[in-house]
Amino acid sequence: MRKPDLAAAIAEKADLSKDQAGRVLNAMLEEITKALGKKDSVTLVGFGTFVQRHRGARTGKNPQTGNPVTIKASNTVAFKPGKSLKDAVN
Repeated sequence: MRKPDLAAAIAEKADLSKDQAGRVLNAMLEEITKALGKKDSVTLVGFGTFVQRHRGARTGKNPQTGNPVTIKASNTVAFKPGKSLKDAVN
């Protein structure tokens, strides 16, 4: 499912126009992005939690040459699914 498909599903279930549902979806994604940018976690009870994690610098390997390569430290986003989501998938 892509973003427009999700917006259409939201529009149908919430009795909104597709445009309104798209704006709601964009606003929600913006707020999640802002919170993660401030190193806050975002918990949607029953669905899961988004958190920002720091990955330290490490040494990798160039697959073409086999030479060691230094990979810089970076921040990434992790998602931990909630119980309801896990149960729905299993």
